[in-house]
Amino acid sequence: MTEQRARVVFLVRVPVPRTEEFLAAYEAVRHLVADGVPGHLVDQVCRSSSDPEQWLITSEWASLADFESWERSPEHRDLVRPMRECFTDARSLRFHIHAQTPAFASG
Repeated sequence: MTEQRARVVFLVRVPVPRTEEFLAAYEAVRHLVADGVPGHLVDQVCRSSSDPEQWLITSEWASLADFESWERSPEHRDLVRPMRECFTDARSLRFHIHAQTPAFASG
C-alpha cells in the first residue's frame, strides 16, 4: 500500500498585538520549509473572518510520515519557536487525504 497524502491543521490563537510578529515568524518558516523539507507540498495561513485572534495553519504533505519526521527534527523546534511563542492556545490535527476534487484549471 502506498502512503496517502496528509493534511496537518493547526488552530491557534494569537493576541492582536502579536499579529505582525506571528506573521513574520510564519513567513520565515514557510519559505524554509517550502525550499527544502522532504514531502512538504503546500501550506496556508488563514485568519478568522469573525475573530481576529483565531488563525488556521494548514499544510499538505506527501505522507504523514514526512510531516512527522520533520516535526521530530531539532531544526523544526528551533525554526517554529518564534511562531509558537506568539500563541496563547494551539490545537493540532492530522488527516490522511481520502478524496479531492480536481485541481483548478488556470487560464
